[in-house]
Amino acid sequence: MTSKNTVQTITRLLLALWDLGGMQQEIKKGQLTKRIVAKGQKVTDYQGIFEELQKQGAIAISKKGYSLTSPKGLEVLGKGLKSDKFKFEGTIVGTWAANALVKWISQIDVAVVGANVPVNGKGAIVSYDEFKSVALEVYDKLNYEYNFNNLVPIYRIRRGIGDRVSRTEFNNWLLETQADDILQLQGGSVEDSAPDKIEDSVATELDGLRCYATRLKA
Repeated sequence: MTSKNTVQTITRLLLALWDLGGMQQEIKKGQLTKRIVAKGQKVTDYQGIFEELQKQGAIAISKKGYSLTSPKGLEVLGKGLKSDKFKFEGTIVGTWAANALVKWISQIDVAVVGANVPVNGKGAIVSYDEFKSVALEVYDKLNYEYNFNNLVPIYRIRRGIGDRVSRTEFNNWLLETQADDILQLQGGSVEDSAPDKIEDSVATELDGLRCYATRLKA
Protein backbone atom coordinates (compact mmCIF):
# COMPACT_ATOMS: atom_id res chain seq x y z
CA MET A 1 0.00 0.00 0.00
CA THR A 2 1.12 3.56 -0.61
CA SER A 3 1.52 5.95 2.31
CA LYS A 4 -1.76 7.61 1.35
CA ASN A 5 -3.66 4.33 1.11
CA THR A 6 -2.14 3.12 4.37
CA VAL A 7 -3.39 6.19 6.23
CA GLN A 8 -6.85 5.73 4.74
CA THR A 9 -6.98 2.03 5.58
CA ILE A 10 -5.74 2.49 9.14
CA THR A 11 -8.13 5.37 9.79
CA ARG A 12 -11.17 3.54 8.37
CA LEU A 13 -10.28 0.47 10.42
CA LEU A 14 -9.91 2.39 13.67
CA LEU A 15 -13.02 4.47 12.99
CA ALA A 16 -15.06 1.31 12.42
CA LEU A 17 -13.67 -0.28 15.59
CA TRP A 18 -14.41 2.84 17.62
CA ASP A 19 -17.94 3.16 16.19
CA LEU A 20 -18.69 -0.50 16.99
CA GLY A 21 -17.87 0.14 20.64
CA GLY A 22 -14.31 -1.19 20.64
CA MET A 23 -13.38 1.08 23.54
CA GLN A 24 -15.81 -0.69 25.87
CA GLN A 25 -15.77 -4.27 24.60
CA GLU A 26 -14.08 -6.69 22.27
CA ILE A 27 -15.49 -6.64 18.73
CA LYS A 28 -15.77 -9.95 16.89
CA LYS A 29 -13.44 -10.27 13.92
CA GLY A 30 -16.23 -10.89 11.42
CA GLN A 31 -18.17 -7.87 12.64
CA LEU A 32 -15.22 -5.55 12.00
CA THR A 33 -14.00 -7.02 8.72
CA LYS A 34 -17.53 -6.87 7.30
CA ARG A 35 -17.22 -3.08 7.46
CA ILE A 36 -13.67 -2.54 6.30
CA VAL A 37 -12.99 -5.20 3.67
CA ALA A 38 -14.06 -3.70 0.35
CA LYS A 39 -15.29 -5.57 -2.71
CA GLY A 40 -12.41 -7.36 -4.40
CA GLN A 41 -10.34 -7.42 -1.21
CA LYS A 42 -9.56 -10.20 1.26
CA VAL A 43 -9.21 -10.16 5.03
CA THR A 44 -5.59 -11.25 4.63
CA ASP A 45 -4.88 -7.95 2.83
CA TYR A 46 -5.27 -6.26 6.21
CA GLN A 47 -3.05 -8.61 8.22
CA GLY A 48 -0.03 -6.31 8.11
CA ILE A 49 -2.16 -3.33 9.20
CA PHE A 50 -3.58 -5.21 12.18
CA GLU A 51 -0.13 -6.35 13.24
CA GLU A 52 1.32 -2.84 12.98
CA LEU A 53 -1.53 -1.30 15.00
CA GLN A 54 -1.09 -3.96 17.67
CA LYS A 55 2.65 -3.28 17.76
CA GLN A 56 1.95 0.44 18.22
CA GLY A 57 -0.41 -0.32 21.09
CA ALA A 58 -3.38 1.17 19.23
CA ILE A 59 -5.44 -2.04 19.26
CA ALA A 60 -5.52 -5.30 21.19
CA ILE A 61 -6.05 -8.59 19.34
CA SER A 62 -7.33 -11.88 20.71
CA LYS A 63 -8.38 -15.12 19.05
CA LYS A 64 -11.97 -13.87 18.86
CA GLY A 65 -11.69 -10.20 18.03
CA TYR A 66 -10.29 -6.71 18.43
CA SER A 67 -10.52 -3.82 20.87
CA LEU A 68 -9.38 -0.20 20.66
CA THR A 69 -6.91 0.85 23.34
CA SER A 70 -6.90 4.14 25.21
CA PRO A 71 -5.27 6.58 24.79
CA LYS A 72 -3.02 5.32 21.97
CA GLY A 73 -5.79 4.02 19.70
CA LEU A 74 -7.74 7.26 19.96
CA GLU A 75 -4.59 9.26 19.30
CA VAL A 76 -3.82 7.36 16.08
CA LEU A 77 -7.45 7.62 14.94
CA GLY A 78 -7.57 11.35 15.66
CA LYS A 79 -4.36 11.99 13.71
CA GLY A 80 -5.65 9.93 10.80
CA LEU A 81 -8.92 11.84 10.56
CA LYS A 82 -7.01 15.14 10.53
CA SER A 83 -4.48 13.97 7.93
CA ASP A 84 -4.68 15.45 4.44
CA LYS A 85 -4.06 11.91 3.15
CA PHE A 86 -7.37 10.68 4.50
CA LYS A 87 -10.49 10.78 2.36
CA PHE A 88 -13.27 8.43 1.30
CA GLU A 89 -12.81 7.10 -2.21
CA GLY A 90 -15.60 6.59 -4.74
CA THR A 91 -18.88 8.42 -5.08
CA ILE A 92 -20.79 6.68 -2.29
CA VAL A 93 -19.81 6.77 1.37
CA GLY A 94 -21.15 3.97 3.56
CA THR A 95 -23.85 5.02 6.00
CA TRP A 96 -21.86 3.60 8.90
CA ALA A 97 -18.86 5.78 8.02
CA ALA A 98 -20.91 8.96 7.71
CA ASN A 99 -22.70 8.31 11.00
CA ALA A 100 -19.43 7.39 12.71
CA LEU A 101 -17.88 10.69 11.62
CA VAL A 102 -20.89 12.63 12.94
CA LYS A 103 -20.59 10.80 16.25
CA TRP A 104 -16.83 11.44 16.36
CA ILE A 105 -17.29 15.15 15.75
CA SER A 106 -19.91 15.38 18.50
CA GLN A 107 -17.71 13.50 20.97
CA ILE A 108 -14.24 14.55 19.86
CA ASP A 109 -13.48 16.64 22.96
CA VAL A 110 -14.44 13.78 25.22
CA ALA A 111 -12.90 11.04 23.12
CA VAL A 112 -9.50 12.60 22.45
CA VAL A 113 -8.87 15.21 25.11
CA GLY A 114 -10.63 13.21 27.78
CA ALA A 115 -8.52 10.14 27.04
CA ASN A 116 -5.56 11.73 28.77
CA VAL A 117 -7.46 13.05 31.78
CA PRO A 118 -6.29 11.22 34.90
CA VAL A 119 -8.73 8.81 36.54
CA ASN A 120 -8.81 9.50 40.27
CA GLY A 121 -5.58 11.42 39.82
CA LYS A 122 -3.94 8.64 37.78
CA GLY A 123 -3.69 8.21 34.02
CA ALA A 124 -4.88 5.34 31.82
CA ILE A 125 -2.85 2.13 31.85
CA VAL A 126 -1.37 1.63 28.38
CA SER A 127 0.92 -1.42 28.68
CA TYR A 128 1.01 -4.90 30.18
CA ASP A 129 4.00 -4.06 32.38
CA GLU A 130 2.19 -1.06 33.84
CA PHE A 131 -0.94 -3.15 34.39
CA LYS A 132 1.06 -5.87 36.11
CA SER A 133 2.58 -3.36 38.52
CA VAL A 134 -0.75 -1.70 39.31
CA ALA A 135 -2.62 -5.02 39.63
CA LEU A 136 -0.09 -6.36 42.13
CA GLU A 137 -0.23 -3.11 44.08
CA VAL A 138 -4.03 -3.33 44.27
CA TYR A 139 -3.82 -7.05 45.12
CA ASP A 140 -1.41 -6.43 48.01
CA LYS A 141 -3.47 -3.54 49.35
CA LEU A 142 -6.72 -5.54 49.29
CA ASN A 143 -5.07 -8.62 50.75
CA TYR A 144 -3.65 -6.64 53.64
CA GLU A 145 -6.61 -4.39 54.40
CA TYR A 146 -9.32 -7.05 54.12
CA ASN A 147 -7.32 -10.07 55.31
CA PHE A 148 -8.16 -12.18 52.25
CA ASN A 149 -5.45 -14.70 53.19
CA ASN A 150 -3.88 -14.55 49.71
CA LEU A 151 -7.16 -15.32 47.95
CA VAL A 152 -8.26 -11.94 46.59
CA PRO A 153 -11.54 -11.67 44.62
CA ILE A 154 -10.86 -10.72 41.02
CA TYR A 155 -13.86 -8.40 40.95
CA ARG A 156 -12.24 -6.41 43.76
CA ILE A 157 -9.02 -6.07 41.74
CA ARG A 158 -10.96 -4.96 38.66
CA ARG A 159 -12.87 -2.35 40.64
CA GLY A 160 -9.71 -1.25 42.42
CA ILE A 161 -8.08 -0.45 39.08
CA GLY A 162 -11.31 1.10 37.79
CA ASP A 163 -11.56 2.90 34.45
CA ARG A 164 -7.80 3.11 34.00
CA VAL A 165 -8.06 0.03 31.78
CA SER A 166 -10.79 -1.39 29.53
CA ARG A 167 -12.61 -4.57 30.49
CA THR A 168 -11.04 -6.46 27.59
CA GLU A 169 -7.52 -5.34 28.44
CA PHE A 170 -8.07 -6.21 32.10
CA ASN A 171 -9.17 -9.73 31.13
CA ASN A 172 -6.33 -10.29 28.66
CA TRP A 173 -3.61 -8.85 30.87
CA LEU A 174 -4.81 -10.63 34.01
CA LEU A 175 -4.70 -13.94 32.11
CA GLU A 176 -1.22 -13.00 30.96
CA THR A 177 -0.08 -12.63 34.60
CA GLN A 178 -1.20 -16.22 35.09
CA ALA A 179 0.73 -17.34 32.00
CA ASP A 180 3.78 -15.61 33.48
CA ASP A 181 3.28 -17.42 36.83
CA ILE A 182 2.72 -14.15 38.67
CA LEU A 183 -0.89 -14.70 39.69
CA GLN A 184 -2.83 -17.96 39.84
CA LEU A 185 -6.52 -17.52 38.95
CA GLN A 186 -8.83 -19.86 40.80
CA GLY A 187 -12.45 -20.95 40.49
CA GLY A 188 -15.22 -21.06 43.03
CA SER A 189 -17.87 -18.40 43.41
CA VAL A 190 -18.03 -14.94 44.93
CA GLU A 191 -19.74 -14.25 48.22
CA ASP A 192 -23.54 -14.03 47.86
CA SER A 193 -23.16 -15.09 44.19
CA ALA A 194 -24.03 -11.55 43.10
CA PRO A 195 -24.35 -11.35 39.27
CA ASP A 196 -22.38 -8.09 39.06
CA LYS A 197 -19.48 -9.58 41.04
CA ILE A 198 -19.47 -12.67 38.83
CA GLU A 199 -19.53 -10.44 35.74
CA ASP A 200 -16.51 -8.56 37.09
CA SER A 201 -14.61 -11.82 37.52
CA VAL A 202 -12.87 -13.50 34.55
CA ALA A 203 -14.14 -16.38 32.41
CA THR A 204 -12.08 -18.46 29.97
CA GLU A 205 -13.10 -21.08 27.43
CA LEU A 206 -10.78 -23.73 28.86
CA ASP A 207 -10.94 -23.08 32.60
CA GLY A 208 -14.38 -21.51 32.97
CA LEU A 209 -15.15 -18.87 35.59
CA ARG A 210 -12.25 -17.63 37.71
CA CYS A 211 -13.21 -15.56 40.74
CA TYR A 212 -10.04 -15.37 42.87
CA ALA A 213 -6.35 -14.59 42.42
CA THR A 214 -3.39 -15.88 44.42
CA ARG A 215 0.00 -14.26 44.12
CA LEU A 216 2.80 -16.64 43.11
CA LYS A 217 5.72 -14.22 42.87
CA ALA A 218 6.83 -11.60 45.37
